[in-house]
Amino acid sequence: MAGWDVTVAVADPQDVRPIQILGATTVDLEAALSSPIGPMPESIAVSVNLYESDSRIREGMLDALDSGLTRIAVWGDALPSDLDRKFDSIQHRLSVAARAFKSHALAAAAAPADSPGTTETFRSSGASSVRDLASVG
Repeated sequence: MAGWDVTVAVADPQDVRPIQILGATTVDLEAALSSPIGPMPESIAVSVNLYESDSRIREGMLDALDSGLTRIAVWGDALPSDLDRKFDSIQHRLSVAARAFKSHALAAAAAPADSPGTTETFRSSGASSVRDLASVG
């Protein structure tokens, strides 16, 4: 696997440097939501806060779950009850390089100076597929 092509839809595209440090492309969230339907991405990652606060995101995510063609990952403190049975908790071990890039991205975002941990926890609708992924390095 050569890598992922990641696009991040952002509500406020003023400072996208932290996302660029991680190697992702950014698009405006409103433009992405109002554009005609294109090909369905292989994976979607959404914060629980955005899922709960934006009905367009919620409806799109539920449609993607129903299709079964798109893996969905969510992160946040409490998973909404309508998603609870559809998602498994996953821990992903970060490589040394991933932790270095994440440290620089967090610094660019003026986030707290704690160094990234060795694992990240999220919830996924395609847990078996995600477990097959491994960090290298």
